[in-house]
Amino acid sequence: MSEKLQKVLARAGHGSRREMEAWIAAGRVSIDGEIANLGDRVEADVKVRIDGRAISLKSADEVICRVLAYHKPEGEICSRKDPEGRPTVFQRLPNMRDSRWVAVGRLDINTSGLLLFTSDGELANRLMHPSNEVDREYAVRTFGEVPEAAVHRLRNGVTLEDGPAQFDSIKPAGGEGINQWWHVTLREGRNREVRRLWESQEVQVSRLIRIRYGMVELPKSLPRGGWLELPLDQVNYLRQVAGLEPETRSLLGNDKHSVARSKVKSAKIRRAVRKTKVSGGKAKPSRQRS
Repeated sequence: MSEKLQKVLARAGHGSRREMEAWIAAGRVSIDGEIANLGDRVEADVKVRIDGRAISLKSADEVICRVLAYHKPEGEICSRKDPEGRPTVFQRLPNMRDSRWVAVGRLDINTSGLLLFTSDGELANRLMHPSNEVDREYAVRTFGEVPEAAVHRLRNGVTLEDGPAQFDSIKPAGGEGINQWWHVTLREGRNREVRRLWESQEVQVSRLIRIRYGMVELPKSLPRGGWLELPLDQVNYLRQVAGLEPETRSLLGNDKHSVARSKVKSAKIRRAVRKTKVSGGKAKPSRQRS
């Protein structure tokens, strides 16, 4: 049975469905030597190229949906390449054959914390759609006094330049002196929304860390710049949120050898992170294939 080209490309991990639609519209994709058009459907035996490079098409049964949790440091940008040479969130991730990681949303350069990547562009596309309203939790450090009236307004709604906005919850989380920590949640993913909400009350944000995406929490043992692969139950939680069929396979095992390999991999990640810090913060692409 034929499927839409952008869906097949997204599922294979070449990007989100929206990205694939843009590539097709720009003439970057061909089918059997002819420039593809939006709406084209493909069979398994056609030859598809992206920018002249042949790619392998995979059926839904051949693709294993994988998800990584990445602890993004401040100073990294959520792009594959940067003209200014700044480090990107993709540089530390493990390489994959015939596919690539797709980011689920973005964090701005000055925000750290949990960022998810998946090999399934369709999953990323659906999770990023506003209709899903996945709640996100952030730890926020503010500088200066925060009046109770401002907290009340942030909880009940304010008007930003792109429309009404509010935190679903806002709770104090300790702090010293004029540095106060808060935990806030919201279900939208508008650009810099957390910072802009605080700025609307003339409150300065000095640290911003995403600590949860839906039911997936930032692992406390995961160092900044480190990643780990989510187990099948968490992958299927995300697929359920996105309205997709559950995945039945995983590259992670439950046997003792798999656990040992996982511990070795975690140790390698920590060493790589420390090495990057010592060398001045420039990350190099991971050599590890997975």
